[in-house]
Amino acid sequence: MPEARFKQWWATPLVGLAGGYLASLIGWPLPWMVGSLLAIILVRCLSPWQLAEIPGGRKCGQWIVGIGIGLHFTPVVMEQVLAHFWLIFFGALLTSVSSIISVWIMRRSGEDRATAFFSSMPGGSGEMVNLGARNGAVLSRVAAGQSLRVLAVVLCVPAAFKYMLGGGTPVLHPAPVDVFWLAVLFPAGALLAWLWQRLRQPNPWLFGPLLISASVSILFDLHTGLPEGSSQAGQWLIGSGLGCHFNRAFFRRAPSFIGRTLLGTALTMLIASACAVGLSALTQLDLRSMTLGMMPGGIAEMSLTAEVLQLSVPLVTALQVMRLLFVLFLAEPLYQYWVRLKA
Repeated sequence: MPEARFKQWWATPLVGLAGGYLASLIGWPLPWMVGSLLAIILVRCLSPWQLAEIPGGRKCGQWIVGIGIGLHFTPVVMEQVLAHFWLIFFGALLTSVSSIISVWIMRRSGEDRATAFFSSMPGGSGEMVNLGARNGAVLSRVAAGQSLRVLAVVLCVPAAFKYMLGGGTPVLHPAPVDVFWLAVLFPAGALLAWLWQRLRQPNPWLFGPLLISASVSILFDLHTGLPEGSSQAGQWLIGSGLGCHFNRAFFRRAPSFIGRTLLGTALTMLIASACAVGLSALTQLDLRSMTLGMMPGGIAEMSLTAEVLQLSVPLVTALQVMRLLFVLFLAEPLYQYWVRLKA
């Protein structure tokens, strides 16, 4: 049985590496994630070879990325984030509310209420599928909508930022590598991720390491970083895992649903960008970091984009985490209120 599973995924890391390397040669932003993602999708769609996800690969990538993101938090940076708490709060709230446009598009095309709502909320795929299951949604469509949204944001946003807006002014200099602290943080992050997972909490392999890393970095004012190539390894593992969610049947199954999802995602991104312009003008905070933080993508993907483009990783991460908390805690009560209102 293990040998049969190995035959399904042994080529996945190699195809992902090839795609990441080619993307890095042409200078594509976030190359090891976008390149590996596209390479896996192309192989699965254009050939009968259905590459499977590396067992634990995406979790391992999130573990590495979570530690790296957390190391960007220092006492000075945390003071700046807390000083703009209400800005982060309202920015995340606006991003969450903007997803109503996607719900409206889905409903106009005849999608049932639960499926339209939970496939459009900018939360984690697993969490939204669980909420959808409790409320009678079509789970395959909820999962498809969530996966497509992340795919669209990962493919479009880093490229748009690099080629249209340009990179930001470097806000953090490369930090030295402290082997002792990394030897402490990685096992501690894995332990908290395991406990977080046992408690059925969202996104455990990102949040657990991120929380440990950020807490220790702030408490001891570490100013350390990951070894060269660690971020690329995390990108490669996450991209390879995400690509295995797509194949030819996925794109053929419901082309109109895919089109509506992409349209809703595009409109949500435009609304988020407009809100970011307004909030940045009011506060004089970096427009690029604000815009990236308000994009309806995943925390790991958007934080990595901020790191690659030398933007404010803590600000982007804080906005993304706050948005996810809004969606996780408010999505189901709001949906049930909507149902009672219609009844």
